[in-house]
Amino acid sequence: MKLIYSHPTGNANVRAAACGLAKADLLAEFHTTIASFPGSMLDSLGAIGPLAEIRRRRYDPVLEPFTRMWPWREAGRLFASKAGFKSLHGHETGPYSVDAVYQSLDQRVGTMLQPAIKQGVRGVYAYEDGAVQSFRVAKRLGLQCLYDLPIGYWRAARRLLEPELERWPAWAPTLTGFGDSDAKLARKDEELQLADHIFVASRFTAYTLQDFPGPLAPIEVIPYGYPPVGSSRDYSSLNSGRPLKLLFVGSLSQRKGIADLFAAVDIIGSRVELTVVGRKANDNCPALDVELAKHRWISSLPHDQVLALMREHDVFVFPSLFEGFGLVITEAMSQGVPVITTDRTAGPDLIEHGRNGWLVDAGSTEALVASIEELLLRPSVVAEAGRAALESARARPWEVYGRELAAAIMKRQNG
Repeated sequence: MKLIYSHPTGNANVRAAACGLAKADLLAEFHTTIASFPGSMLDSLGAIGPLAEIRRRRYDPVLEPFTRMWPWREAGRLFASKAGFKSLHGHETGPYSVDAVYQSLDQRVGTMLQPAIKQGVRGVYAYEDGAVQSFRVAKRLGLQCLYDLPIGYWRAARRLLEPELERWPAWAPTLTGFGDSDAKLARKDEELQLADHIFVASRFTAYTLQDFPGPLAPIEVIPYGYPPVGSSRDYSSLNSGRPLKLLFVGSLSQRKGIADLFAAVDIIGSRVELTVVGRKANDNCPALDVELAKHRWISSLPHDQVLALMREHDVFVFPSLFEGFGLVITEAMSQGVPVITTDRTAGPDLIEHGRNGWLVDAGSTEALVASIEELLLRPSVVAEAGRAALESARARPWEVYGRELAAAIMKRQNG
């Protein structure tokens, strides 16, 4: 079964999936907004400072013959964002908003499906918020609709995050997911209803779909892969009596459990040092500003520098309350940094508690404190878990995810 595969921005899991489909001879076309390939003219433009974003959209050369670009809406979004034109890229309403980019590409793909049938295309693979138009057309044409849900289902998000509005009222401005319109939520539901097969990257995401008010297509869990493993680490300084160096990377929102992390570190005190990397989810949260002033805060870093920063820390803490996967978990583990995370991430799919990391209950400051305190009492377990995390990463590179996804699609085709 040949597929048309689409995604606007092409993050790590999308790249691995596209390569897996191409190598399995399942890919007919890959539709995206901006894509550069080593040695191309577009890639050369990415060497110019203001155009560096182009190289962040660099793909494996194996995908070049399949790639179709629709760049202008995304280029407008990037320009409006960097120039500070908020009205142009405002949530849902801006002509260059993320929503507009997803919907524009989705509509483009929909127009390509009927002529693609003559080329042997029998299905379309698309992601949340970017599938409804192409799926509607696919259904009329008798094509298969394969759906990828990268984060948990929205009704479950409301159910699990609404208690945070009472538990941490000062942090409510950071819970921006409550701002989606009824129309956007209805599109999400229609995408799920139209899907013939649903792919998710964690058991937690699969669990959230239990909140869907009706029957759904089969759901398959295929965890993402790990980035290339970093160099061997020296853990000897853990026994020097210095503070334990903790790191958080992610959006500064209570969806990520950031208020619990700050509270836990306040309780533990000077025995730990916290570094926070991430942009504010909202500029109007005084509670967040107060906490950031207490710690080392870096608003943004290039990806390679994030990996380097991970190697400078002892433990990565990711106390998210609602996460479809959490790529930062695999990134930290690939650098030999063991992770403390919650049961509402891909942690249970990746981490064996106490061996290559630690799992705690989501939304529990007390559980975070207890987990960190245990490491302070027995710093040797940090090194043991870090080495085990490296081995976990070596066993599942991104190529494995791409192969497993392609194999699952072929099994469906043959079944």
